[in-house]
Amino acid sequence: MHKVTPNPPEPETDPKKLQEATDRALDYYLKPKQPNPEEKQPPGQLFIVVDGIDTESLLANLSENLASADAMISDLAFDLKGSRRHVALGILQLIELSGMLANRVLDNVNTQS
Repeated sequence: MHKVTPNPPEPETDPKKLQEATDRALDYYLKPKQPNPEEKQPPGQLFIVVDGIDTESLLANLSENLASADAMISDLAFDLKGSRRHVALGILQLIELSGMLANRVLDNVNTQS
């Protein structure tokens, strides 16, 4: 028994619909998504803190950053002479005080958890 079939089979879809589906697929994979206008960052802002990070993690990172700044300014201060050394030591004192405050807040957060 011989069955008559077209060779190749006739497309059952409309070429216009096929083109629209192709365009949607290509746009999805190849075009970058534009940020929402509500989430637009202010011009010149390079860094951002991600939403949803817990307070303890933020304070721990703050404390580590202050410790790093303390080490850098301490190393610099002891290589300087005169009034520049006094300025560097003043910055060092501010960093140390800020670190102490951050550590106290971190201790308070740990005891409340």
